[in-house]
Amino acid sequence: MISLEINNKSYEVDVAPDVPLLWVIRERLRLTGTKYGCGIGMCGSCTVHIDGKAQRSCQTPVGDAQGRKITTIEGLPEDHPVKKAWVQEQVPQCGYCQSGQIMQAAALLAEDPHPSEEKVLHFMDGNLCRCGTYSKIKSAIRLASKGGSRS
Repeated sequence: MISLEINNKSYEVDVAPDVPLLWVIRERLRLTGTKYGCGIGMCGSCTVHIDGKAQRSCQTPVGDAQGRKITTIEGLPEDHPVKKAWVQEQVPQCGYCQSGQIMQAAALLAEDPHPSEEKVLHFMDGNLCRCGTYSKIKSAIRLASKGGSRS
């Protein structure tokens, strides 16, 4: 049995420790906000926070996540500045990558509340958006870093 803390709730799952965390989150626990994109850690759709850091859940064995604090998009509060900015800036088109984008951006702002544009570009570089909403993503991150008000 693997013990996990996800979104401040405790779970026990009967899986092998090498099963990707993504599959436990989606298939066993039915927290489907975390998306499967590429399966090789290159697109960022499966991004979650592990101990506050953005991690690719498709590349994280569930055994490595045991005893650590995991947050999925469902666990990020609705009033989180990044979520509010995403809505205000109308970022999504198809929306598939957005949970990973939001989780990556929230980790960035937790680390650096007022990042430079260069740091935003570097930190978000591994999160892909097939719809190309990158300029809106950058605008939303900028808005969230200002506390959610346009200036």
